[in-house]
Amino acid sequence: MELLRSVFFVVKLIEYLQSTILNMPDSKKVIAIEARLRDCRNVITLGVRPNFSDYSPQEADLIRSAKKIYYPTTFYADLFDAMGKSTFPSYHTYKCVQDKIKQTALFDLQEISHPRTRVFYGKRQKPTITEYFKFPFIGKVPRGSAMGRGVYLIKNEDNLFAYLNIVTPAYIQEYIPSDRDIRVVVIGNRIVHAYWRIAPPGDFRSNVSVGGTISLDPVPEEALDLALHTAQICKWNDVGIDICMYKDKYYVLEANMKYGKEGFRRAGIDYIKLMEDMIENEEL
Repeated sequence: MELLRSVFFVVKLIEYLQSTILNMPDSKKVIAIEARLRDCRNVITLGVRPNFSDYSPQEADLIRSAKKIYYPTTFYADLFDAMGKSTFPSYHTYKCVQDKIKQTALFDLQEISHPRTRVFYGKRQKPTITEYFKFPFIGKVPRGSAMGRGVYLIKNEDNLFAYLNIVTPAYIQEYIPSDRDIRVVVIGNRIVHAYWRIAPPGDFRSNVSVGGTISLDPVPEEALDLALHTAQICKWNDVGIDICMYKDKYYVLEANMKYGKEGFRRAGIDYIKLMEDMIENEEL
């Protein structure tokens, strides 16, 4: 009986999804995989399945027939790119924004102002780190880290030894002393929000997730221009870009897809409504 009820529920859910989509105007037939847009009224979120065969035939047909798939995960972004299907965020965003090594190479290639950074591989290269950088410097987990996690201020040999025990390869960046940075959020082809992040006492990181505070003081145009230029030249269309100023020059610290929403809330910006409108206006 339990099994029958479960089957009945699944069937009804699929029927609901299909009827909802079919009753929408064409411009609102939007399919998402990840849950980021689950509260948007014009988005049908199917959820992440570890195997494509785990989707029901109806769900699979919706994915195949959709002009664009929203928030597909990196795994599915690879598959959709191979079959020529568009995604949001763009394939370029998925391939580079979550990989700091690729970011750095792209910044160097595109001549984007960026702190001096070097990647060290293996047992032969890692011992040479202090030949290139003087203490203190920054060590980061090169792939997949965000929201202040996986970032270390390395002040001495003991810190460096501890860092090297948990990462490979080593991603080392010069330390730029500052108690604040600027978070610029670019969605689609425009800046939707920008604000200051101020580090908590005793911490070099300004991320809100580790205790940083938000300031809505005006952000300099030069920083906004650098962020938008970076997103556009790198072909990223959903990204939080962190910028700092040192000795009257602006530097892109890094870019993240997993940017927090507290800055939106503090500014009174309804993120869900923003995304609904941008989808409806075909900006995404």
